[in-house]
Amino acid sequence: MSRITTTIRINRPIEEVFAYVTTPEHWLEWHPSSVSITGATDHPLHVSETVGEEFVVAGRHGRVEWTVIERDAPRRWVISGHVEHAGGGRIAYSLVAADHGTQFTRQFTYQMDNWILALLDRLLIRRRIDEESTKALDQLKSNLEAST
Repeated sequence: MSRITTTIRINRPIEEVFAYVTTPEHWLEWHPSSVSITGATDHPLHVSETVGEEFVVAGRHGRVEWTVIERDAPRRWVISGHVEHAGGGRIAYSLVAADHGTQFTRQFTYQMDNWILALLDRLLIRRRIDEESTKALDQLKSNLEAST
């Protein structure tokens, strides 16, 4: 299992940040890996709702169907999905109100389905995903703070 945790402080209220990040149509605005989103995209998703995502992560193209498995608005939201022939993953958002803003943490946990991908993950993929995650949160902060 690999785990990438990225945290950023956003100068917006926790409820606003939660609503934005849990509404899939917004992913295309802030996460560079998201290529397209299908399904329930226009509202903050609740437990058992699903959404399809086409992505390019660390140069690899794929498709995943995410299912919301946990929701404690506006503090925590977790989705789980599987990519055929590549592995599975879970993304957890944790939010904490802090000094007129929000501390937002995104944790991506994933497992590769075979030893070749696991080796590539250790050598290259994980570092690229970490860079993409940092870029995503920087863009998220920029988008939300520009809307003030």
